Amino acid sequence: MTRAARASTKPPRRGIYLLPSAFTVANVFCGFYAIISSIRGDLGFAGILIGVAILLDTLDGRVARFANASSEFGREFDSLADQVSFGVAPMVLAYAWGLSLWPRLGWLAGFLFVICGAMRLARFNIQQSSTDKRFFVGLPIPAAAGMVASLVYRFPEPIALRNVALGLLGLVLLLALLMVSTLRYYSFKDFDIRRRQPHLVILFLALLIIAVFTHPQAMLLAMASTYLASGFVLKAWSLVSRARPSTRSRPADPVNAKDA
Repeated sequence: MTRAARASTKPPRRGIYLLPSAFTVANVFCGFYAIISSIRGDLGFAGILIGVAILLDTLDGRVARFANASSEFGREFDSLADQVSFGVAPMVLAYAWGLSLWPRLGWLAGFLFVICGAMRLARFNIQQSSTDKRFFVGLPIPAAAGMVASLVYRFPEPIALRNVALGLLGLVLLLALLMVSTLRYYSFKDFDIRRRQPHLVILFLALLIIAVFTHPQAMLLAMASTYLASGFVLKAWSLVSRARPSTRSRPADPVNAKDA
């Protein structure tokens, strides 16, 4: 056997299994530092840190699959990290940004968000082997955190009016309920550029990156809002699709049939 053949048959180095966990550790660091930044009053920076944590959370799963380094420990570690970065951190940020204007209702809404986020993560862990990989059941907790983070990043000044803070309170409650709902959200796990028109996809991604870099605050908020609304769009589309066969298969009117 040649040296190249022996090298190709060697098992992956043990260090490769630490790579996804390194991304997860960085994810937790961003979430924890976002909490510290929120307490200090640096709200815009806290929103950026949560956004970076979302990016790291996306990368650790991709790296684990690419390196064939997935493990049960990694999945559980990732879920616990997500609870810090996307459960606790965005609610500390939301409370510092405006929920504190409604002291009791504010922290109760934030607590509900954290609990629903934990339930969403637990449901994902036990259902990921039995559900359609193309869709998430319920709003993913990183998307819920991204909605809060992008909103604060777009408008970093603390809310001063209680009626505006009431709108934030309603948004937090909506996000909490969406996480434990049965609405479907596209996961992008089956997205394969090779099966589509690569030049159009690359052009779209290039334009999207340019737009994010030139207008980051507006674009990130628009992207988060669009994904949030996509669950309702998919639900409406499924209801319309279910209604179409019933109208087509409806039996003909006896009177009209006789006339025919």
